[in-house]
Amino acid sequence: MRAWNLLMASALTTFAFGLAGCRTLPPSKPSSEWTPQEARGAAVFNQKCARCHYPTTTAPLHGPGLQAITKVKAMPSGAPPTDERLTAVILDGRGMMPATQLNDADLADLLAYLHTL
Repeated sequence: MRAWNLLMASALTTFAFGLAGCRTLPPSKPSSEWTPQEARGAAVFNQKCARCHYPTTTAPLHGPGLQAITKVKAMPSGAPPTDERLTAVILDGRGMMPATQLNDADLADLLAYLHTL
């Protein structure tokens, strides 16, 4: 029983330090401040991405939540969130994420929207 109590105390301490080390992510840009391109990108996101990704949280749906995806040091894959890397993941897919067919204009709009998250 003593070993169990020590194990639980250690786990709770680790959890508490983990929470203390968490930082909040920057908030998404309000939709009232979107440019026309960002608004078009939101529509592309809703049509092509929203069934698998939440835009304003990191909580997973079928894929990772995308809050602050362009503002963090690394995407869930560990790769830096450059427009080039995001484009490759969107167009070619990765892991469980299928490739997404987008024309150049829709891709540019989507990338602009992702920068608002």
